[in-house]
Amino acid sequence: MGTKFKAFLQSYLNKQTDARPLAVFRIGFGLMMCYSILRFYRKGWIETLYLQPKFHFSYFGLDWIKPLGDLTYILFILCGIAAFCVAIGYRYRLAMLTFFLSFTYIELMDKTTYLNHYYFISILSFLMLFLPAAATFSLDNLRQRKTYQKVPKWTLDTLKVLLATVYFYAGLAKINSDWLFKAMPLKIWLPSKYDLPLIGETLLQQDWVHYAMSWGGMVYDISIPFLLLYRKTRVLGFSLVIIFHVLTAALFPIGMFPYIMIVSALVFFDSKFHKRIIAILSKVLQPIRILFKSVTTPVVNYRPKQPLLIYTCIALFMSAQLLIPFRYLIYPGELFWNERGYRFSWRVMLMEKKGETIFKVKDSVSGTYFYVQNEDFLTPFQEKQMSFQPDFILEYAHYLGEHFKQQGHKNIQIFADSFVALNGRLSQRFVDPKIDLLQQQKTWNNYSWITTFNDDIKGF
Repeated sequence: MGTKFKAFLQSYLNKQTDARPLAVFRIGFGLMMCYSILRFYRKGWIETLYLQPKFHFSYFGLDWIKPLGDLTYILFILCGIAAFCVAIGYRYRLAMLTFFLSFTYIELMDKTTYLNHYYFISILSFLMLFLPAAATFSLDNLRQRKTYQKVPKWTLDTLKVLLATVYFYAGLAKINSDWLFKAMPLKIWLPSKYDLPLIGETLLQQDWVHYAMSWGGMVYDISIPFLLLYRKTRVLGFSLVIIFHVLTAALFPIGMFPYIMIVSALVFFDSKFHKRIIAILSKVLQPIRILFKSVTTPVVNYRPKQPLLIYTCIALFMSAQLLIPFRYLIYPGELFWNERGYRFSWRVMLMEKKGETIFKVKDSVSGTYFYVQNEDFLTPFQEKQMSFQPDFILEYAHYLGEHFKQQGHKNIQIFADSFVALNGRLSQRFVDPKIDLLQQQKTWNNYSWITTFNDDIKGF
C-alpha cells in the first residue's frame, strides 16, 4: 500500500498542465489587489482607520504590529506597487513576497478592520509565493529570455483546493439553527434595504425571501466547489458564482470580496478558455506580444527548484487551512457568544451582534470610582466593535488601566458593565461585573469572565 501510494504521489507530482491558467490568475489577482489598495486610499480609510485612532486593537502575540504614522502611506504605496508587479510578472517572487508581507502587516495593524476576505488575500498571496505564476506571459519571460509552456498540475490544483475550502467551510458554518430555522441575521438586514430599486420595498420585506436566501446561501456555498470542479456543470457553477456575488455586492457593503471571488473562480476553467483570454490580452498589448516573440525562447516544462521544501510548505499550509476553522471545538460555550475560534474560520456574515459596554475605574482602597467615556479614547467604529467582542473588551480595559496609572491614579481596578444582543434576541449581561479585568490576561484559554449564553444555537 505504501509503495503504491508513493508511486501514485510521484506520478501526480510529475504531471504537467498548460501554464496559461496560472498566468491569467496572476494577472487578475494582481490587478484586483492594485485597485483595492488605490480604492482604500481614495476613500480616506488610511487616515480614518489607522492614523486618527489614539489606540489600536492588536492580535494576540502581535502587539508590536502597529500603524507607522505617516509612513503608513508608504506601506500602502509599496503594497500597491508590488501588486502591479505581480500582475505584469516583473520579478515575480520578490513582488509576491513584498505584497504578502506588506498586505499582511496592513491587515494586522488593527484588529478592528478584520474581514474574512483580508485573511483570504493574505493566505492566497502566501500560497502564490510557491507557485510559478510568472512562467508565461510575464515580464520575467523577457528578462530571463525564456517562457514556459507547462507547469506542474499541482500548482493549479492547490489554488482550486483553497478556493473550494473557503466555499465549503462557509457552507458548513451556515448549517446552524439561527441561519436556517430563524433566517438570522438576514431577517434583520434585508428589510433595511428598502431603498433598493424594484425589490427593496417588496421582496426584501418578505419572510419567505429571508428563509430562501438563508437556505440558498448554504446550498450554494457547499455545492459550488463541486459544480466548478466537474466539467459538465462548470458553466452553470460559474454563472451561479456571478449571480450570487453580484447580488451580495448589491445588498451588503463588503467591498471587493465578491469581485475577487468571481475572478478567482476562473481558475477552474480548462486551458482552452485561458488560451482565449491570453489571446485577447495579446491583441491589446500588441507591442509586448511582438517583443515576446522576438526575445523569448520557449521551454516545455517548468521544474521547481528545491521541490521537497516547496511540497512540505504547501502540505503544512493546506493542512493548517483544513484544521484552523475547527479550533473552536476545544472551547466550551456558544461560539457566537464568546467568539473563541470565530475568526479565520470562514464564518461569513452569520451574526448580528450589538452591545453597550461601559467601564468603571475603581480605587480598590478608597472605594471611589468613575466611569470612562469611550469616545475619549476610541473612534465610533472601534467602540462599536469593542462593545461585543471579548478580546477587544479585555485589551481595552488593560489600555485604560495603563492610561490612568500614568495619570497618577492608584490601586486601580477596572470593571465592565456590558450587555449584548445576538441575532435579534433580547440583550443580556455579557461580562461578569464583579471581575476586575486588570487581573485577567490575554490567553488562548477560555474567558471565564464572559457570562453563559442563555440560549442554544445548534450546528457547526
